[in-house]
Amino acid sequence: MTSIDHEVAFNKDDLDLLYKVSASIHSIRDMEKMLRNILLKIRDVFSVEGASIALHDRIHKEFFFLRTAEEQMGTELPGLEDMKFSDDYGVAGWVLRHQEPVLIQDVSKDERFIGLLDIQKNFETRSMICVPLKTREGLIGVLYVLNKKHSDFTPKDLRLLEILSSSIAISIENARLIGEIKQYATSLEKENFRLKKECQARFNIQGIIGSSAAMQRMYALMEKVIDNRITVLIQGETGTGKELLAKIIHFSGPTKNKPFIAENCGGLSENLLESELFGHVKGSFTGAVSDKKGLFELAGGGTVFLDEIADMPFSMQTKLLRVLQENMIRPVGGSEYKQLNFRLICSTNRDLLGEVKNGNFRDDLFYRIQVFPIVLPPLRDRKEDIPFLADHFLKEFALKLKRPQARLTPRALETLVNYDWPGNVRELKNEIERALTLAGKCSEIKQEYFSERICKSAGYDINDDKFPATLKEATERMERKMVMDAIHRANGNRSKAARMLGLTRQGLLNKIKRYEI
Repeated sequence: MTSIDHEVAFNKDDLDLLYKVSASIHSIRDMEKMLRNILLKIRDVFSVEGASIALHDRIHKEFFFLRTAEEQMGTELPGLEDMKFSDDYGVAGWVLRHQEPVLIQDVSKDERFIGLLDIQKNFETRSMICVPLKTREGLIGVLYVLNKKHSDFTPKDLRLLEILSSSIAISIENARLIGEIKQYATSLEKENFRLKKECQARFNIQGIIGSSAAMQRMYALMEKVIDNRITVLIQGETGTGKELLAKIIHFSGPTKNKPFIAENCGGLSENLLESELFGHVKGSFTGAVSDKKGLFELAGGGTVFLDEIADMPFSMQTKLLRVLQENMIRPVGGSEYKQLNFRLICSTNRDLLGEVKNGNFRDDLFYRIQVFPIVLPPLRDRKEDIPFLADHFLKEFALKLKRPQARLTPRALETLVNYDWPGNVRELKNEIERALTLAGKCSEIKQEYFSERICKSAGYDINDDKFPATLKEATERMERKMVMDAIHRANGNRSKAARMLGLTRQGLLNKIKRYEI
């Protein structure tokens, strides 16, 4: 961090700069245009690659990006407007706690910077200034300015942005008072309250966590299907988060204000499953005391998620195929057909094509539902994500169990990384909850708090102290090893190694330089 010099001298050019940006704040009444204009002005006059504003939601204790203007190959990078993250994350969390601006010349050397927040494809944050936006009500958000183009950030840059932040904060607060940005803070206001809370808590930055190459490939596929209603088949082992991914696809897309209805195809008998999916009329069977709408009808333009579809009885597969072909259903015991409007997402933990070959699953239904397959990688194939997942679960359960914030010891982290996790993310989550419970009020999660099977599989002597002193060092050691392994597998081809790691070529070169490889 660079200290703030409030005695910086300004010249005429600096005053002109302040006038230009300040004038842009007051010259445009439309809130969205004003924010865009401000950030583009800041980007141009400070000669930086990006600028963005994140507001603070005190109720949910999170930041959400209100507007961003990033530069990448001469074009704007959209997509951060809907991104939210916990207000104890990263640099913004530090600014919130300390109520002061920060200048970081090299984010790779600053532990406050968290790469999970830098979700822009092929955009690497190298340096930044983060300035609090304050009003009489307190801190309402932060202003980010990223990557000085031709030189380092200076104390003068920091001071100029600090001065500008007051005008920006007041303008935003005034707009908030007259309701011009209400849509940003209440984007899910039309949803059922329970679903809204669930979506906000689970499907933002804490939803699917991971930046490994395997996850980057999965994200790229997911982005292709979010904005349309194509049928999706999610494949993955138990515990990888298939239903969570289905919900993210639904709640991130154009039907987010419509219902999301899930059913496990193996949890009910054939007759009950047919009634649940298609509905029934009064008197159609014993216990049918009134008409009941099926899940496809209840979806009403939303999403039907059929979990573990490989477990669906063969005769039910025939009925489902007819529904998908005709977009119509006939309730059990009914005589009239009803028109349907829904999006279908299915999941399975089996090799569905193998089930077709074995005669357990209809081939015509298989080809109907696997229009766009997405494979969720098992945790053993993305071990570099384990530290981030473990840290997230530690925070989640510390809050749930009302325990102090705890951290993994280096040895404990090594143990988690070296375990194969047959139960995937779900098993890791349960293991972290167990370990935190055993740790009690201790601030460190040690190896001995893990299950015996995990410690044994790691193959570590509990008396061996040849480990890094901090969690950061353990993570860096693992990252350095992965970079070296990728370069070796790519026979020294750095572009190929970068693709294997899910990095840009420049991102890989930065890590090579950082770790002196």
